[in-house]
Amino acid sequence: ITYTGRKSGKEFTIPVGYKRRGDEVTIGVAMPDKKSWWRNFYPDGGPIRIELDGTTRTGRAVAHKDGDSVHVKVQLDT
Repeated sequence: ITYTGRKSGKEFTIPVGYKRRGDEVTIGVAMPDKKSWWRNFYPDGGPIRIELDGTTRTGRAVAHKDGDSVHVKVQLDT
């Protein structure tokens, strides 16, 4: 994924694992207390780029916290 830091304004690209269902992608965040990238999408969400099947797609990502777990849902642009 590629995203722009909310505070820094810098662009970051990181590898992630994901599940895809149609135009929705879910990224599970392992050890969320040790990572900060997902906070750029919490709670209001933000734009994201994701590489899928060799194609760069854009969308909107929103991070969700459920107890100790965090997942980021991406709704891909059509």
